[in-house]
Amino acid sequence: MRGFADALQSMTATLWVGGMWAIGFIVAPVLFATLPDRALAGLLAGKLFSLIAWTGMACAALLFFGRWVCHRRAVFHDPVLWIVVAMLALTLTGEFGVQPVLADLRSQALPQPAMESVQRDNFAYWHGVAGILYAANCLLGGALIVLQALKHK
Repeated sequence: MRGFADALQSMTATLWVGGMWAIGFIVAPVLFATLPDRALAGLLAGKLFSLIAWTGMACAALLFFGRWVCHRRAVFHDPVLWIVVAMLALTLTGEFGVQPVLADLRSQALPQPAMESVQRDNFAYWHGVAGILYAANCLLGGALIVLQALKHK
């Protein structure tokens, strides 16, 4: 049973981290490079970032539950758990802290796109914050995948 739990943990982490990497480093840049309307590209990218945030929340719950089943109270001494907790905290901060600010700035800018309005500087600042949170999460995700692989050897 433990081998199945480990495999499920690996697949869950791979879904979360692979999804973040694919959306952040492949899909979003392609949207902005391909679509002639940057506002539309941003809207689509935002929807995908939100989707992977919700996916991450579900994956974090599964990872925590899986670690708990395998390790019980010792789970709190497991560095994998703390990486998952940090990733979840960054995900929650981005989705429920930064994204509502960006949405508010977008609505204040209407009918113009936020980057073409008087909200441009504020939007750029908060977009940068979102990018830093996302990049940090991607780095932690890499650490999660490596640490899980090392624990299974």
